[in-house]
Amino acid sequence: MSQYVAFTEQDAIRYVQKNTTLFNIDDSLTCYEFGDGNLNMVFRVSNQAGQSIILKQALPYARCVGESWPLTLDRARIEAEALLAHSKVSPDHTAKVIAYNPELALMLLEDLGHMQILRTAQNQGQHFPLLGQHMAHYFANTAFYHSDFYLTAQRKKALVAQFINPELCQITEDLFLTDPFVGHERNNYPAELEPEVSKLQSNTSLRLAVAKLKSKFLSCPQTLLHGDVHSGSIFVDQSQTKLIDPEFAFFGPIGFDLGSFIGNLLINYCAQTGRMSDETARQTMQQHLLETLNITTSGFVQQFTELAAQHCQDISFADATYQQAFLQQVLQDAIGYSGCELIRRTIGLAHTSDIDTISDEKARLAVQQRTLVLGQALILNAQQVTTSAQLAELLHQHLN
Repeated sequence: MSQYVAFTEQDAIRYVQKNTTLFNIDDSLTCYEFGDGNLNMVFRVSNQAGQSIILKQALPYARCVGESWPLTLDRARIEAEALLAHSKVSPDHTAKVIAYNPELALMLLEDLGHMQILRTAQNQGQHFPLLGQHMAHYFANTAFYHSDFYLTAQRKKALVAQFINPELCQITEDLFLTDPFVGHERNNYPAELEPEVSKLQSNTSLRLAVAKLKSKFLSCPQTLLHGDVHSGSIFVDQSQTKLIDPEFAFFGPIGFDLGSFIGNLLINYCAQTGRMSDETARQTMQQHLLETLNITTSGFVQQFTELAAQHCQDISFADATYQQAFLQQVLQDAIGYSGCELIRRTIGLAHTSDIDTISDEKARLAVQQRTLVLGQALILNAQQVTTSAQLAELLHQHLN
């Protein structure tokens, strides 16, 4: 990375002028940096006609902490290559990469500014009827076409090596699957939650179930994951859904991405109790979230099954009985990981605005207590669920 330099806004303008054909040579360009994540710089470069492009550049450290937390710039390569790989099999639901420069650890991306970040929109009570259908397509296609069902063993192993991502995986292993369940100085929760947290961390059955989920995350390279499917990494409007920011991509268990998304829907479901004062509007929003969850899970299973029936390349995995058993385990994994997402977003380092921006402290605490209870129930009961309908029944039991 001898050519690497962290960009300023003027650097971004010069780079875009030189390396794209989007703008005319005499266009007057403006630029501003608006990255609100933890790791990277994100610039929007625009002309007076309203045309624009996104330049995203990795920093050699975690932006939220500073140079005391160094990070590899190779994550920019992984993110770009994951977007390119996923866009081949789910182009309608993956942000488009226009160009990638490994020396500068940057990408040029289509500007999705005309859409909304899903988390922000859901916090405002907005509905997206096509979201579940779109996410099911994304999960099924990205999972199937990068799995042993479709790839030769040699090709799969080469891709696993290509997407080795130890530094960012370590973040997930710690913040998602370790710290909240054993206690760590990085954890972040109000003192009023201490009794619930102490009980959770001393629950041996829960810790055993989480250890199994962590073991699978560490040692089960089933497909090329996005690795960080939360509501802040999804752009939406009434007709489109697009995923961004797969810098945590690696080959892992299929249920992880699906579970992360389920967990975020349920976080918002719980949070609406403290966000919406109008009971009718709240119930309508919560029902929409559960419908989205059901459409996603059932649609994923159906579409993966159809893909396997039509395009499975390995005779050992072409058996319908095996495929059914495989997908049941994926669903169980997803339910477990969704529970982990609920818990870690409540007491771990990285929270969500769904809960943290609830202004009433008493209401916010009640939501946090509920997410912890629900998260544990999902983890502990995951292995008893074999269908989307059974998941819906499990949620009905613990949300009513």
